[in-house]
Amino acid sequence: MEQPASDFYGLGIAPKLIETLTRLKFKTPTSIQHKVIPIALEGKDLIGIAQTGTGKTISFAVPTVQQLSIHKFRALVLVPTRELALQVEETFIKIASRFGIRTVSLIGGDPIRNQIRILQKLPRVLIATPGRLLDFLEQKKIRLHDIGILVLDEADRMLDMGFAPQIEEIFKNVNPDRQTMFFSATMPAAIMKMVAHYMKAPVCVEVAPSGTAAQHLTHELFIVRHEMKKDLLAKLLDRYRGPILLFCRTKRGASRISRDLRTFGHSCAEIHSDRSLAQRRASLEGFRLGKYRVLVATDIASRGIDVHGIELVINYDLPDAPENYVHRVGRTGRAGRAGHAISLATPDQKRDILNIEQMIRMVLPVSQHPDIPSASFEKHSATRSFQKRSLVRKRPNYPSRSRKGTNSF
Repeated sequence: MEQPASDFYGLGIAPKLIETLTRLKFKTPTSIQHKVIPIALEGKDLIGIAQTGTGKTISFAVPTVQQLSIHKFRALVLVPTRELALQVEETFIKIASRFGIRTVSLIGGDPIRNQIRILQKLPRVLIATPGRLLDFLEQKKIRLHDIGILVLDEADRMLDMGFAPQIEEIFKNVNPDRQTMFFSATMPAAIMKMVAHYMKAPVCVEVAPSGTAAQHLTHELFIVRHEMKKDLLAKLLDRYRGPILLFCRTKRGASRISRDLRTFGHSCAEIHSDRSLAQRRASLEGFRLGKYRVLVATDIASRGIDVHGIELVINYDLPDAPENYVHRVGRTGRAGRAGHAISLATPDQKRDILNIEQMIRMVLPVSQHPDIPSASFEKHSATRSFQKRSLVRKRPNYPSRSRKGTNSF
């Protein structure tokens, strides 16, 4: 098995960029960076599949900046959410500033006149959500004929959010003679179809099977009746002391859970689509600085939250799609650190759990809390033991586990 390089030398990176990475304390490339950077520097189209938290942004930012310092074209990075756009721009600014390369984020929630003013300064890196970029194209405020590098970050999430028509329209406006890079933790069939249509003999770089959760992440499942979820949450929050990211399915649910958490005496903030960009920034920054212990989010935040030291991810509601489980829990256990993910399921969600287990290629260990009555899955769908046997046949060394689980309290 090929080992990652011990440092960034030997990957084809220019000395000035090596100095920049050293100054920013990037010393050892991750697996995705080690594999992607040399290919990207050659100008080849590529598909990068890696777990969240493995350094995908650096893997495309470094070769993009190096090529922009040599060539006169511009680069476009498409991302699914405002938060991810701002984080990607932050990384580019750190790397590109020494080269005099300007950036701009084209996102909703920010006054469009401010973005137009920055565009007049001819930034060479455009980081955009598909909807806002299409607004600029329709208003003829921007042209994409000189885009030499096009990056789709979290490509599967953009398709999940219904951005496929906007992305295809953007492709029509971008210079066809370009380098195209797709990055994500999962690669569903819809993306492969897009890859076949818009990319030229792409190199596929996969540092973990599509959908694999982070290596140092542990999982735990509680099966309880819906009316007991709030009581169980209170018990879990008493057990853990570090920063917690809590996911629920709806905006209304996020607001309700936030009120409950404040009643329990926990500092918390919300992040979902009903919050303004300024409110979302304040919530994220407050969480990062420790002002809020718990950040309550819908799936809009399952990508784009890059906060170090998140101890625990709680899936108060299971995600709508199993792929989103990977992205939710990927907010902890990042960059080789340990992390833990707890999911609360109700008796009628057996099928949802089976789908998640198929996605992550493991069985979620079931736990019970001594103070909260546990439940069991309803029997109207395929048995869990059958799914377990199926997984074990495919992975002979897969660890077995009791249906009763273990009491970790």
